[in-house]
Amino acid sequence: MVLAAGRGERMRPLTDTCPKPLLTVHGKPLMQWPLEALARGGFGPAVVNTAWLGEQIAAKFGSVLGLQPPQNVRKQLSNKEQECTPLQIRYSHEGRDFGGALETAGGIARALPLLCPPEAAGPTRDVFWVLAGDVFAPDFVFTQAAVDRFIASDKLAHLWLVPNPEHNPKGDFGLALDAGSPDGSGLALNLPPDAPQPRYTYSTIGLYRAALFAPPWCDIPPGNPHGSKAALAPLLRAAMDQAQVSAEMYTGRWTDVGTPQRLAQLNGLAV
Repeated sequence: MVLAAGRGERMRPLTDTCPKPLLTVHGKPLMQWPLEALARGGFGPAVVNTAWLGEQIAAKFGSVLGLQPPQNVRKQLSNKEQECTPLQIRYSHEGRDFGGALETAGGIARALPLLCPPEAAGPTRDVFWVLAGDVFAPDFVFTQAAVDRFIASDKLAHLWLVPNPEHNPKGDFGLALDAGSPDGSGLALNLPPDAPQPRYTYSTIGLYRAALFAPPWCDIPPGNPHGSKAALAPLLRAAMDQAQVSAEMYTGRWTDVGTPQRLAQLNGLAV
């Protein structure tokens, strides 16, 4: 699932007429970068939630996105190998259905019938990636190996954390070994305010099980038919307290494109 429903208040006036995920980064709409990365990893279809100016997102990408290898790779491939690989895209239109965005957990709950359709089968039927359409992480690789490790675990979520950027110096979650866990190998993620261990920033990239969006963690009915708004962090913290979340560091390039200044700086850097 690619999250693309936010208003982008801090990006105004750019987002007054253009949804933030469609702002251009190095010649492409910002959210096209993660869509292409998912396709290169062999994952799909992608589910995109929309609200503010969401009709522009659907009009831009449609139901199928044709993809090509990066330019530096394309030169090494035959014409046949250069053919576009299609990525199916489905939409959860929160703005159309409810008049606005449902926040992250509310949006995921609404999209669950698309993410985990009843007819799906196999070990991945209730497992899905979640990532933000307004974060630039061109080095992140979506791998089946990561999914397989997650499926083999008993966790409800696995998060990738990044070093704290200037705009979030205190971070979000810890990543220290928890000596109080049964075998001493668990992670202390939901640290108390006075904890001495460092915190890191959630990259917005994670693997999730549908069970996190059902009782006892979430009380939104299946498919969120009433359009309830709900944040994701409280669900994650509750699951962390029960050792149901794992995490690891991602140290590749990563930018939360949250202001016009960050966008301009990002476009001034080489890819």
